[in-house]
Amino acid sequence: MTTTPDEIAPRRPRLSRRYVPRAEPTEPGPPVQAGSDWSNWSTYDRAELGFRDHWYPAVWAHEVGRKPVPVTICGEKIVLVRDDRTGAIRGLHDRCPHRGVPLSLGRRQFPGTISCPYHGWTYDLADGRLAAVITDGPDSPICGKVSVATYPVEERLRLVFVYIGELRADGTPPPVEDDIPAELTQNTLVLGGRNEIRDGNWRFAAENGFDEGHAKYLHNTALWRLFKVMPTWNRTRIVERDGWLIRVQDEVHWEAEFPGVGTFSNRRWWKRMPLPDRPGRNGDANPVIAALDLPGFVSIRLPGILRVAYPQFIHYEWYVPVDADHVRYVQLMVRFETGWKAALFGAKYLAAIRWLFHGQFTAQDAWMVDVMDSPPERLYRPDLSLTAWRKHVEDSDVVVQTVARRGH
Repeated sequence: MTTTPDEIAPRRPRLSRRYVPRAEPTEPGPPVQAGSDWSNWSTYDRAELGFRDHWYPAVWAHEVGRKPVPVTICGEKIVLVRDDRTGAIRGLHDRCPHRGVPLSLGRRQFPGTISCPYHGWTYDLADGRLAAVITDGPDSPICGKVSVATYPVEERLRLVFVYIGELRADGTPPPVEDDIPAELTQNTLVLGGRNEIRDGNWRFAAENGFDEGHAKYLHNTALWRLFKVMPTWNRTRIVERDGWLIRVQDEVHWEAEFPGVGTFSNRRWWKRMPLPDRPGRNGDANPVIAALDLPGFVSIRLPGILRVAYPQFIHYEWYVPVDADHVRYVQLMVRFETGWKAALFGAKYLAAIRWLFHGQFTAQDAWMVDVMDSPPERLYRPDLSLTAWRKHVEDSDVVVQTVARRGH
């Protein structure tokens, strides 16, 4: 798929205004670069806060105890707290209806409740019902007439997942497993991960992850790739399977002669050849990974989950919308092992992988997402990965999250 100058490009997520092409200046001034906007990708253009009717990972489960923990997902402010009656984590709208004070600043005055720090309005954690108003006495007439919204919450993969969207007719959300790659819920595994909020809109983070061209150049200075050679350029196509878009490399070029410029190569004498362009090519992949039968090693799916599959491990990224200018970046490195192999991986993750890959390597991605300034934008041939992702969103039955209103 080859892009043309008329194809769309993203707007700068930090700006509330839409990009309007400027006319040629009538007076001397700074240069204005021509480019395209996202007018043809209307659904994606409106999705600066992501999509409803999905489960999103928030914080690590061990971080939620008696003390309230505030999070923002898809622009919705939520307080997470562990119910001391059952041990379950509850999610409530982080706003007291009385005067709009965040409940995450509140107190755990009674079992199974949270009390607003301002006037002691006290809500049941299970259903959000106003159970007591401490400063209005035991017979407060407003009790039972006010409640705060609650959010379905589940614990998986050591993470807290929160459902943003509408419930089904029976009052329940869809299974959280719908938004977790099946291999993570159906197999024994060991994992390490990082969870942080970064600057930039979630769409630019997701596009960076699935971007075909950047890794070969941006990351050729990363310590994670110090002893592994990177291609100079590829010919790639995108295939879709079971809701995943998969990058398939048809050609890999290790060096190239650029007419009138010179030769470029990432090869160095100390760099060994990299892993194959798909995890099962050499026949030595972990059985779980081999069973996935992936034609390429990088894939993406809704609502914004990246999978980078190697023969012995898989790296996952969740791009969770926080607001228009921030994304929660959840990284998991997973091996499908038990016993001493699992223990060895855990030690290697803490000693090296966490800092080299989930640290310095992906910090280069965060740098680009933060400084990116588009539109206008001129796409090139490898951007077929970006346009395929945008088209996938347009063709999918997604519900765009609306901009948060006052009172939320």
